Amino acid sequence: MGKPTGFKEYKRETPKRDPVQERIKNYKEFEHPFKDEIAITQTARCMDCGIPFCHGDTGCPIQNYIPEWNDLIFKGHWKEALDNLHSTNNFPEFTSRLCPAPCESACTLGINESPVTIKSIERTIIDKGFKEGWVRPMPPKKLLDRSVAVVGSGPSGLAVAQQLARTGYSVTVFEKNNRIGGLLRYGIPDFKLDKGLIDRRLDQMAAEGVVFRPNVNIGIDIPAKELIKKFDAVVLAGGSEKPRDILIPGRELKGIHFAMDFLPLQNKINAGDELENQILATGKDVVIIGGGDTGSDCVGTSNRQGAKSVTQLEVLPMPPLVRTESSPWPFWPLIFRTSSSHEEGAERKFSINTTEFIGNEDGEVKSLKCCETKFENGKLVNIPGTEFEIPAGLVLIAAGFIQPIQDGLLEQLKDEGLELDSKGNVKASFGDEENSFSTSVENVFACGDIRRGQSLIVWAISEGRKCASAVHKLLSKIPIEEIV
Repeated sequence: MGKPTGFKEYKRETPKRDPVQERIKNYKEFEHPFKDEIAITQTARCMDCGIPFCHGDTGCPIQNYIPEWNDLIFKGHWKEALDNLHSTNNFPEFTSRLCPAPCESACTLGINESPVTIKSIERTIIDKGFKEGWVRPMPPKKLLDRSVAVVGSGPSGLAVAQQLARTGYSVTVFEKNNRIGGLLRYGIPDFKLDKGLIDRRLDQMAAEGVVFRPNVNIGIDIPAKELIKKFDAVVLAGGSEKPRDILIPGRELKGIHFAMDFLPLQNKINAGDELENQILATGKDVVIIGGGDTGSDCVGTSNRQGAKSVTQLEVLPMPPLVRTESSPWPFWPLIFRTSSSHEEGAERKFSINTTEFIGNEDGEVKSLKCCETKFENGKLVNIPGTEFEIPAGLVLIAAGFIQPIQDGLLEQLKDEGLELDSKGNVKASFGDEENSFSTSVENVFACGDIRRGQSLIVWAISEGRKCASAVHKLLSKIPIEEIV
């Protein structure tokens, strides 16, 4: 423990952000890491609990040793804190920007005080590590005569690839898009994650031996059967990309798009790509259906594009402002949250169901017909007499994702015996241990959202690391800890 009385002496501080009117003029990151002295003070608030729930199953799926690196920073051992952080997390620069921080919800101090600023401290560690040149390639001590293909370059795919490359395997990562990064690259707005952070990690991984092959859609450009024959093991890490649709009258109108048809285009423009027919919010009344993180990203992007107005609809009631008995500590609380994008301007409406899209004479959406909802006998129902319309020149559907895309790769693998679960995810818990990450196809594994469904970035990285151990166990019968 850095300072036994620190949690009594110091108040929680959060990182500084650029003013709203400045940050909405560009797509740059606007939140700044702590200065060293502030980070040290914040680590002093860590209580070094007898049972640190922050890195247990309810707090951190990667199981970061949070009290340990807090103590190291307080004592000035920044390099050691970075090593400690990297021992459980391949990409803390991603998680410290994108994770919703269930660790803070599980912080013991958070029972009756503001929790430790774990996420911000984590970012300060990794940003300082890169600045000081402490983050370097870790090539394997020896090369193994085995090869592994990783399909998908999101956080789970990159994690499994880095772990296996450092162990000595020849690893090739295949990505259907023109750049590596998966959801990190094209699902997350640049103002939340600067893509240069991805590139510097890819440089490290390339120096460790990972081969990246963008613009290759496995199942289309290369048949699945051919991939299985060429590599000793194949890891499916393609994510859960099929969006949940809203099939109501008027769905065929122009100007109604899925969020993930909208967000990646701006990222590509920011990266210097030339695109035709970009979906733009400029000068339009934008309505976003879905109250989650993807919807929030649409809010921030729409405001930066110069939307006339932004309205976000959620079919469920507004969550409570504080914890309730239904979500007690240390579990993740269902409470009302305001993202940085919401701070930038949006009208948020809860308990609203969209019943019809209304179009103009040109077949373009012009408004939404909606009504209020309530729970009745455990079911969500529309309230008669509450109907109203909302003007809309652009509608973005951000209602979540239901399963991996089945066409191509998975359809071909099903011919080889691949099994899916009841939700359409890849079933990957075969073998001599529960959750072994092995699929029903020999030497084919799966990890991340393609296996567990849409989830958090920390779960994706955790799954990638565990999957790497499963692949190594199969191919070498040697515990991965003896080599890494």
